[in-house]
Amino acid sequence: MTDYSSRKKFLKKISAGIAGAAFAPGILKAAAAEQSGTEEQPLRLKKYYSPNDNIQIGLIGAGGMGTADANTAITVPGVKLVAACDLYDGRIAEARKNYGNDIFTTRDYRELLQRKDIDAVIVGTPDHWHKDISVEAMNYKKSVYCEKPMVHDITEGADVVAAQNRNKVVFQVGSQGMSSLGNEKAKQLLAAGAIGKLNYAEGFWARNSPEGAWQYPIPADASDKTVDWKMFLNKYPDRPFDAKRFFRWRCYRDYGTGVSGDLFVHLFSSLHFITNSKGPQKIMAMGGLRYWKDGREVPDILMGMFDYPETPEHPPFNLSLRVNFVDGTGDNTYLRLVGSEGSMNVEWDKVTLFHNKAYAPADDPLLATKLKKENSGRYERKTMIEPDATVFKAEDGYKGAHFDHFYNFFSAIREKRNVTEDALFGYRAAAPALLCNDSYFNEKPVKWDPVNLKLV
Repeated sequence: MTDYSSRKKFLKKISAGIAGAAFAPGILKAAAAEQSGTEEQPLRLKKYYSPNDNIQIGLIGAGGMGTADANTAITVPGVKLVAACDLYDGRIAEARKNYGNDIFTTRDYRELLQRKDIDAVIVGTPDHWHKDISVEAMNYKKSVYCEKPMVHDITEGADVVAAQNRNKVVFQVGSQGMSSLGNEKAKQLLAAGAIGKLNYAEGFWARNSPEGAWQYPIPADASDKTVDWKMFLNKYPDRPFDAKRFFRWRCYRDYGTGVSGDLFVHLFSSLHFITNSKGPQKIMAMGGLRYWKDGREVPDILMGMFDYPETPEHPPFNLSLRVNFVDGTGDNTYLRLVGSEGSMNVEWDKVTLFHNKAYAPADDPLLATKLKKENSGRYERKTMIEPDATVFKAEDGYKGAHFDHFYNFFSAIREKRNVTEDALFGYRAAAPALLCNDSYFNEKPVKWDPVNLKLV
């Protein structure tokens, strides 16, 4: 079937016998589900669990993201937080305040992993600890929810994949948009031919505030007495205690992965899910440190360009990603997919589908017949046209992608099944983000084999 005829069939499904634009979301949903071979399955929650039926979790890394993860996780019925670990005493005290004085707390994550009353852990540590703690946790047969990016360096990915395969536990990376209604709808629409043949995608993150640019607050009592500085450093060079490096670790290459590892990886995850892609084959980046010159080692503006080869799952296409931490327009983000006959903007709770008029190929015999009629002077009656844009929005009361991602994680544990964003998927999303940094710092393109997961 040609792209043109596929598009015509798709549009016929959403327009036949129906007047007005109000019909579009329901019909598009049915047409997309039919062509993609999938149907949305509603999340069904059991409201009450006995104490013996709870999934008991431990939090490793009780900073901003780790705490946000834990707060969301315990809103899923049947989940209880029983332990917390952090290297800063103030966060341990805060965890007891938030989750109860009876929870187990420690500075040493290994003490938490050894506890038999813990079924799963959230790894909310700085990036340079993700691989070590995830692998060790899986070796203890714990299920793992690891914040993105899954690894700090591409050489670490194989160890995480191997640990999951070896231990047969649930492992999920924390790119929350992966479980969103927006991503699911975009995947259906693309498979149904709603934008024709994909050829380009772009994503953008904008921020314009100190905290948005990682200038996180530093507690007044921060010192080598209240912080386990030696443990924090892991395998990276020893140095005197530095509160900025501990509390603003994203700014430093030894511990963080820059704007690409923090934000691009979300866009890679969503794009790969929507398109069924394994990743790009060529990566180029440029940018600079334009404003936040506070001692950080990574750029505050970064642009990446990525070449995706043709595969059985998708046509060849190009991707452009940008992050700007000095953006005077304010905070915003988007992922946009462009095809031969339209485009769609993908958000976690909304998808906006833009339609272009479909044209037949220049050598299509139907086009020649139409031109002959027009030239004969015969009356060619106009037809009803579809709306220029169709907006799909989540229903009121939608709990959001963060909740859904944890719900999927805990459901997989209960049902003993895998998740979409497992270690292999997480590696394929992290790799182009990390290689984007390599391209920037080495000032040259990088070639990557996304199937065999190796540099070329």
